Amino acid sequence: QVQVVESGGGSVQPGGSLRLSCAASVNLFTINTMGWYRQAPGKQREYVASITRAGSTNYADSLKGRFTISGDNARATVYLQIKSLKPEDTAVYYCNVRAHSGNYWGQGTQVTVSS
Repeated sequence: QVQVVESGGGSVQPGGSLRLSCAASVNLFTINTMGWYRQAPGKQREYVASITRAGSTNYADSLKGRFTISGDNARATVYLQIKSLKPEDTAVYYCNVRAHSGNYWGQGTQVTVSS
């Protein structure tokens, strides 16, 4: 069974930074894309960013500039660097893995931005 595990969330003050990590127990060469979504309280889950196995990245238009996605070419691992955090970035951040065998989600990691 494929496992997707996020880490790196936490509480941070506005203007701060965080780096989220996601590791998947799936053969790297079967992955099409890995990405991040987020769900704020009372809102629908929204797309944040994704990266293909070849390293091509894509971002939600509204989030370009503060979010950077990157991957580890040797492992099924993806990172999300978030800078200049705002209270509206408060959400559960979910990792998504699209592989030959299916579409997988992690349990999420909470990011809270508050002074």
